[in-house]
Amino acid sequence: MGDMSNSDFYAKNQINESDRVAGFGCSLMELRSLMELRGTEAVVKLQEDYGGVEGMCSRLQTSPTEGLTGDQADLDKRKEIFGANLIPPKKPKTFLQLVWEALQDVTLIILEVAALVSLGLSFYHPPGDSSGESCGAAAGGVEDDGEAEAGWIEGVAILLSVVCVVLVTAFNDWSKEKQFRGLQNRIEQEQKFQVVRGSQVIQLPVADIMVGDIAQIKYGDLLPADGVLIQGNDLKIDESSLTGESDHVKKAADRDPMLLSGTHVMEGSGRMVVTAVGVNSQTGIIFTLLGANTEEEEKKEKKGKMQDGNMENNQIKVKKQDGAAAMEMQPLKSAEGGETEEKERKKPSVSKKEKSVLQGKLTKLAVQIGKAGLLMSAITVIILVLYFAIDNFVLQKLPWMPECTPIYIQFFVKFFIIGVTVLVVAVPEGLPLAVTISLAYSVKKMMKDNNLVRHLDACETMGNATAICSDKTGTLTTNRMTVVQCYVADVHHKVVPEPGVLPPKSLDLLVNSISLNSAYTTKILSPDKEGGLPKQVGNKTECSLLGLVLELKRDYQTVRNQIPEEKLYKVYTFNSVRKSMSTVIKLPDGNFRMYSKGASEIVLKKCSYILNEVGESRVFRPRDKDEMVKKVIEPMACEGLRTICVAYRDFPGNPEPNWDDEGNILNDLTAICVVGIEDPVRPEVPDAIQKCQRAGITVRMVTGDNINTARAIAIKCGIIHPGEDFLCIDGKEFNRRIRNEKGEVEQERMDKVWPKLRVLARSSPTDKHTLVKGIIDSTIGEQRQVVAVTGDGTNDGPALKKADVGFAMGIAGTDVAKEASDIILTDDNFSSIVKAVMWGRNVYDSISKFLQFQLTVNVVAVIVAFTGACVTQDSPLKAVQMLWVNLIMDTFASLALATEPPTESLLKRRPYGRNKPLISSTMTKNIFGHAIFQLIIIFTLLFAGEKIFDIDSGRNAPLHAPPSEHYTIIFNAFVMMQLFNEINARKIHGERNVFHGILRNPIFCSIVLGTFGVQILIVQFGGKPFSCKPLDLEKWMWCVFLGLGELVWGQVIASVPNSRLRFLRRAGQLTKKDESPEEDPNEDNEEIDHAERELRRGQILWFRGLNRIQTQIRVVNAFRSSLYEGLEKPDSRTSIHNFMTHPEFRIEDSTPSLPLIDDTDDDSARRRKMYSSQPASPNKNNNAIDSGINLTIDTSKSAASSGPASPLHSLETSL
Repeated sequence: MGDMSNSDFYAKNQINESDRVAGFGCSLMELRSLMELRGTEAVVKLQEDYGGVEGMCSRLQTSPTEGLTGDQADLDKRKEIFGANLIPPKKPKTFLQLVWEALQDVTLIILEVAALVSLGLSFYHPPGDSSGESCGAAAGGVEDDGEAEAGWIEGVAILLSVVCVVLVTAFNDWSKEKQFRGLQNRIEQEQKFQVVRGSQVIQLPVADIMVGDIAQIKYGDLLPADGVLIQGNDLKIDESSLTGESDHVKKAADRDPMLLSGTHVMEGSGRMVVTAVGVNSQTGIIFTLLGANTEEEEKKEKKGKMQDGNMENNQIKVKKQDGAAAMEMQPLKSAEGGETEEKERKKPSVSKKEKSVLQGKLTKLAVQIGKAGLLMSAITVIILVLYFAIDNFVLQKLPWMPECTPIYIQFFVKFFIIGVTVLVVAVPEGLPLAVTISLAYSVKKMMKDNNLVRHLDACETMGNATAICSDKTGTLTTNRMTVVQCYVADVHHKVVPEPGVLPPKSLDLLVNSISLNSAYTTKILSPDKEGGLPKQVGNKTECSLLGLVLELKRDYQTVRNQIPEEKLYKVYTFNSVRKSMSTVIKLPDGNFRMYSKGASEIVLKKCSYILNEVGESRVFRPRDKDEMVKKVIEPMACEGLRTICVAYRDFPGNPEPNWDDEGNILNDLTAICVVGIEDPVRPEVPDAIQKCQRAGITVRMVTGDNINTARAIAIKCGIIHPGEDFLCIDGKEFNRRIRNEKGEVEQERMDKVWPKLRVLARSSPTDKHTLVKGIIDSTIGEQRQVVAVTGDGTNDGPALKKADVGFAMGIAGTDVAKEASDIILTDDNFSSIVKAVMWGRNVYDSISKFLQFQLTVNVVAVIVAFTGACVTQDSPLKAVQMLWVNLIMDTFASLALATEPPTESLLKRRPYGRNKPLISSTMTKNIFGHAIFQLIIIFTLLFAGEKIFDIDSGRNAPLHAPPSEHYTIIFNAFVMMQLFNEINARKIHGERNVFHGILRNPIFCSIVLGTFGVQILIVQFGGKPFSCKPLDLEKWMWCVFLGLGELVWGQVIASVPNSRLRFLRRAGQLTKKDESPEEDPNEDNEEIDHAERELRRGQILWFRGLNRIQTQIRVVNAFRSSLYEGLEKPDSRTSIHNFMTHPEFRIEDSTPSLPLIDDTDDDSARRRKMYSSQPASPNKNNNAIDSGINLTIDTSKSAASSGPASPLHSLETSL
């Protein structure tokens, strides 16, 4: 049924006859085009084409007072013609589609090919008998039976591992999708709306609203469909979620009757007739543009063929029009095409922007390893073939006989299989699995931290984030206006006072004034959820005042009940001219009292009296007013508070005043109190922001609020610190700075603005999108910025889509915002973003740990297989053993290492950025260090094992010999070393204590023990398939002992400084930009190697120094900083000059080392901030702030740290 309606959703040139036949006087398209009009235009069109709202109702066969009859047949017909009120969700991908997507992974493809080749060869038996003794001695013998029988195991095992990976990946995506849909459905089922049907007012689920329904709207509603206002009282709508215009729009049947879905009713009430639902409503149209129903079209095409021809034509038009719509939206999506959208959503391997950073690095690494493996296997095969050929045809001078050809082929096939074994061992098939497991584990755990992840890779990208652009309202603040200070009875209270402190008379006047002189529709309701905050309905400012009444332990409702709304004598409503609201009531004695409230600067001007400390009124002179402004109002304003003054005035009942003479009425007031209201910062936000800044992430606030409030909130949150060099600008100024004369955004101009920008106030959604795009496209830093954005409004959609990671608010967010986002914050809280960063970094580290372990295994296995094949014509580790090592070790290790829980220390380092190689120099050192150890042991065992253990040599064993003890020992020792190395792999930054936190990860412990158990079974009972011979206890002990050597060796490696290792720096790096892989600055690593860092830093500084010979001062600066680097001792890390170098070298002071310089000094603090939280642009160090004064400050400071005798000192004083 619903599908049927979809088919005529968009058709622009709808054949009106079909609708008119159905008995409706207007078609879907006419209504749709009507809803695009606004204001007087719409009124005129309604009047001319439909005969006003009444005419429209009669055409839609509905009554403006009684609504639809509610007859089922009628409802079905409406649904068929005008559609249902739901935006059809994207058809979820089927499990098979997800499987197909998972199969696209490069590594998997390499593996599949290797497996198929291996399988094909194992079943290939060359014709002819092997009795060709004359064909030359079989070098090393043709493959023995055991191997021949077990040949297929290898291929199948590889394919099994591939199937494993694919199913896990697909299942992950599928369950994630299901989870998300569950959340959506839960939200949708809860929404109900008041509708008049058959003269009865009923609550109807939003999805059941039809075109022609009469809906009752009131303050606080989110409109579920588009409609035309029939009658309204004082109706004001917040259309910011659609237009981005923050001012409320007045709606009236004769002025602007158009009501749009997705907008909020802020004041008043009314009735509307529904004219467009679902995909045809304004929000629905935006959804369509976001590509929420690309599949819809496909369905339509299939249908069109079944239905009559004119339907078919519509289809084509639909396509065209939809294309046009997509093109109109184009600028918002920047350069990305509209059609990529459907391919991109929810795909693990190809993320929604480009490949995620990690995926990119991994693919690159996999390809690099694959190439290396191919090379090794090719060399192996060539050597074996040459050895065989030379031995037979050159040394023994045998002729090539035709009858021997099959046997030679069999030899070559055997060589090829050995080659494939080498290749299989070389390719790390555990990689994709490790990534998937790690991400899936994180996503599951992130749900607990209030992050609903919609795109797997967003979780990992978040770990690389360098900038967060956050909304203010609702994310950093609670989105509830509250009174925080008040001046009453001549006392300025910094917090809301206890009711007992105030004079009773003042208190009564205050409570009455607030309760009566506010819209009676403004209320504070009990919270929806247990433990939640009370719900504010109506005008937020009035809610804050009512909240004050409640805090003063009074109830505004009782006051309102005594004087209901109709008893109010006269009301001067709030408007932009008056900037105040006043209400007149008639007192029991016949006199009148007027209560007034409004912006303090307006109301105080009209006050001639003020209540004193006992509640009596005293004269309020002009100079008192000035003092009041200085002492009370300005301090409040500086803290970002809005000040509101509450006052009253009594009038005699006889003669009655002339109420229309406003000038005289609103004068001579008596001030009761002045309150400061604000939207308070969420308590956990400042701490979260501090964590972000420590982690090297710049937080920027983008808000629609005015600049003073924004700055005050930013200071409270800790986004900006007084005395720093930063920018707080509003949207107008921002656009002036970044656009050229033609009004186009220029990247160079943008690059001058964004590095220092911290607060962007009065900004439109377009500004937000421009800012995000500008930061992402910028090339001035060391590396490209990775930007996260939070948003809740429909208008934030484009910015959320453009950002690397888009966070949508789960509670306040609109559906459009959620659809465009990557992660949904289910508690709308900024501190959850910090959790996301932590998890993201953890994913990255988990994968690095796994890589370190995996590559050690691979390097060793490849070299052993290669040399073994070349020296003894037979690999010491048999194919099946290799697979056990490879598959089990990989799969299990990836499980064990990928599920390490994150720790707070992850937030103490800077983001890795896009160009940092996956394999840092520490890891390279570990990989090669351990590989060397293992190779020495294995080759010793291989060539001298029989002497050491006094057993038969397994080398050059005759054909079909049973498995030898010798080779079993090699296999066993190899596995033991891997097991203990797995523990070493838990730390990737060169920490000494590899057991730290091991008990927090039960999965790891159980896997290590499990693998050990299985290994015992294989060796003791594996027999022929595994080529194993049972070992006695003594030999077992030796194997375990050799394994334990790994842990000792690990400590030895940790002591070698990295500067000794200048090779293999580039593995898995994304761009070829020469960037030194910077170590992780965890101070607790004993092995941060200063010498090497100094060396590298020195080089870089020299290059930079050379670039800077533009002006004298720059040279001095650069020289001073590079010279300082040379002198600086490793322990004087906190000296100010450190911050003159570039931020990627900044070492976090996680140990409380004694600063040599008083950090409280403004200049040093400012510099420190500047260099710690911004990407370095080439002239950052010698910014305009380095004026003479700063240099003198520096001189005195550095003297402290360099000592008068040093050459540096003389250089500085000469400045």
